Amino acid sequence: MARVLSEKDIQLLKIMAPEFSGETCKGSGVPYKSLLPPIANHYSKDPDDFEDRIKRLSGDDFQYLIDLMLTGEEGLHCLSPEFFFRLEKLVKASAGQDIARKIGAQYAMEC
Repeated sequence: MARVLSEKDIQLLKIMAPEFSGETCKGSGVPYKSLLPPIANHYSKDPDDFEDRIKRLSGDDFQYLIDLMLTGEEGLHCLSPEFFFRLEKLVKASAGQDIARKIGAQYAMEC
């Protein structure tokens, strides 16, 4: 689900992508409406880099992102399977298998 990014969202975006300086989506020309798709598609070199960027978040910040995914507020639809697999692995390690399954189901519904 697209949303207007909050100040907290922008802070997290800057943690994961320090090179972020207010850019808009290159494809649509509009401001980012999620965190993970721009990290995956505009800043990460590959799935390893994507995973490393997510690992920069504190436990509380990653939980905030997990909560957004669970409510459908964080868009997953633009993540390729290779990138989603890395995200799912991190969610499982942080929040457990049940939460990872729920987010996997959310991803399946969006893609």
